[in-house]
Amino acid sequence: MITPIVALGKTVKQEADMSARCNPQPWWPQKGWAARGALACCLAFSVVSAISAQTRETTEPEKKMTIGAYYFDGWTGRNASADDPKEPWAQNAPAMLRRRMVEEFPQREPLWGWRDDAPEIMEKQIALAADHGLGFFAFCWYWHDDGGPINAKAIEEDPKHTGLDLFLKAKNNDRMKFCLLVANHHGFEIKGAERWKEAADYWMRYLKHPRCLTVGGKPLLIIFNPAGGDKEGFAYLQEAARKAGLPGVAIAACGEGEPAAGYTLKTAYNVIPGYFGGSEAHKYAELAEANEAAWRGSREQPCMPEVIAGWDKRPWESPTATGRDAAWYFPDRTPEQFAAHLRDAMNWMDKHPEQTTAERIVLIYAWNELGEGGYILPTKGDPDAKYLKALQSVVEERK
Repeated sequence: MITPIVALGKTVKQEADMSARCNPQPWWPQKGWAARGALACCLAFSVVSAISAQTRETTEPEKKMTIGAYYFDGWTGRNASADDPKEPWAQNAPAMLRRRMVEEFPQREPLWGWRDDAPEIMEKQIALAADHGLGFFAFCWYWHDDGGPINAKAIEEDPKHTGLDLFLKAKNNDRMKFCLLVANHHGFEIKGAERWKEAADYWMRYLKHPRCLTVGGKPLLIIFNPAGGDKEGFAYLQEAARKAGLPGVAIAACGEGEPAAGYTLKTAYNVIPGYFGGSEAHKYAELAEANEAAWRGSREQPCMPEVIAGWDKRPWESPTATGRDAAWYFPDRTPEQFAAHLRDAMNWMDKHPEQTTAERIVLIYAWNELGEGGYILPTKGDPDAKYLKALQSVVEERK
């Protein structure tokens, strides 16, 4: 769980021997102006065809794309109510499971159960994701202790990093790539240049990994709270990467992060209208529109558009929550609407190639934000994996 942002070609082949197409017979036996005219015609046609092919190459929209999904691993560890005899549902429950999810939203339970901390489950997820067109997971990564110096032991023992660890050990991880989303929000903040430098040294193990996603040849790192970043720390990160044999690091801001501060890309985790608006039902179309409004970049700072699969965090709210303690929810989402939203992102990149990455990267919120209602993995409410099939349908259109 991460506190959200609150709303506000195919290459054309060169023409084959146009001279032969224009005049298949040998031209040299011909005499006088007729021969010269035929040759001139042929040459002119060749030049026009070459220009036409070049024009198509530069004006036809690219169809390739790289689609990833945010991966939040709250589905490991030990639930705080595990020993409470009044909460029998929590005995073997993962850390972030809540009673309302079990009793009122059982359809969100993944087909393999609420827990995802077994190697075979990670390998199943990799296979499902890759089979349906996902190219990478962006794993949420957390600092310990809040604002303090690096606590490597706590980081390595944090159950929210289990998914990342299992991915790196998975037998089939060659089918996907990964990157880190640094969840530097309240409770897990990295504060000050020295702390960011410590983090940079720690991240190098991931940035150098052969399965780490790259943008422009540089490993990608996404920062959830751009305002909490540190320019000096980012400069250190770039230098450390070069010393490690990397060309640098592509640093993406979720929201507004200026290039002068060290951010080379921009994206979003999610954009939620009505986050403090009280418990009200709204249309998914409103949610998609709010997220699409954030799709804007520049040549200096390209944008990786984010597509939202849904939002409904009632399972993590009190049943009686009102006002700022509750958020709007969008219960009418469908696989078809999700596919249309993703297709809009593709079309946006077609129309604005100067505002996006050469790799045409799209991020989906999310693979498994089950408590917040942003998920596309197969669940008991979606046993046929219709959201994954919707994703696959858009991918197939682009081949």
